[in-house]
Amino acid sequence: MSTKTISSTTAQNNFGRILDDVVQNNVRYIIKRRNTSQAIFLSLAGFEKLLIAHEDERRSLRNMIRELSPSYNFGETIG
Repeated sequence: MSTKTISSTTAQNNFGRILDDVVQNNVRYIIKRRNTSQAIFLSLAGFEKLLIAHEDERRSLRNMIRELSPSYNFGETIG
């Protein structure tokens, strides 16, 4: 399973094509907004695989999410 990163605008403007890529080619998409990772788009089959995945695969995904997750500092203006 490969992972691609795209902007929320690109995701919105190309939703049908991205959906086909997710379902047919088993690709995950990290959706960024204002250059910050906000969401992940994956197929139901990909989600099911994650639910029953090996601990190593879950750990790898968990680490990827932590690296991509936005971090905010107290008092920081967001947006």
